[in-house]
Amino acid sequence: MDGCGLMKKRAVMSLSGGMDSTGLLLYLLSEGYFVHAISFDYGQKHKIEIQKAKNNIEYLSENGINIKHDIVDLSSISSLLYSSLTDITKKIPEGHYEEEQMKSTVVPNRNAIFSSIVYASALSNAKKFDSNVIIALGVHSGDHAIYPDCRPDFYESLGDSFSIGNWDSEKVSFHLPYLKFDKSYILKQSVKSCEKLGLDFDKIFSNTLTSYNPDSLGRSSGKSGADVERILAFHSIGRKDPIEYVKEWEDVLNDALKIEKKYIEGLK
Repeated sequence: MDGCGLMKKRAVMSLSGGMDSTGLLLYLLSEGYFVHAISFDYGQKHKIEIQKAKNNIEYLSENGINIKHDIVDLSSISSLLYSSLTDITKKIPEGHYEEEQMKSTVVPNRNAIFSSIVYASALSNAKKFDSNVIIALGVHSGDHAIYPDCRPDFYESLGDSFSIGNWDSEKVSFHLPYLKFDKSYILKQSVKSCEKLGLDFDKIFSNTLTSYNPDSLGRSSGKSGADVERILAFHSIGRKDPIEYVKEWEDVLNDALKIEKKYIEGLK
């Protein structure tokens, strides 16, 4: 049946328009879930990621895969959030993802805010369709060092709290398939998902954005910690990243490898 009818498997997920959540979307679809994707405008400087998400949803629709997509406008709270991702006076740091300065990209309580809204939607879907619903999030092991709200114990605690505070919570559960894995794993799984769904991997991932500081044309800088992590992930699986960078792929890859080498040497 279609997305408005009863389905055996339902999922509500947070879709940023980035690489991780897009990979998660592909995985859920390949596993036969009907997906309700929610994107958030919280005043982030890289808001173009939401348009990327919309582009991919349109591409999926053209290929006969329809999902429900909502964009939640939280931009009015951006002035309350002290982060280099939302404060125009703060510069996005460059370097390795796990370096101390990357903590400035933490948005206070962001994942708790998002998860609360996603949970409310999932619970509403569970009641509306009298069905179990999973909450799927693309958090992964590479996030743990910098973002405390991406750690396993955070979601265990959050799940317990939501369960205590809601009726029918037994119908809703968190599903975090990447929690113990890195971006390379996400990409490898995405290749399999695209093959299973008959989709173009490069087309899908050209419509994603990981960079925290893209230029005015939407091209990724290749220098933010998130950029470096993504570049190295594509390199690790032997593929060229299909998105557009401000420099050629060979140049951004060499820069990322140098940054990684410098970071590892600094740990010795």
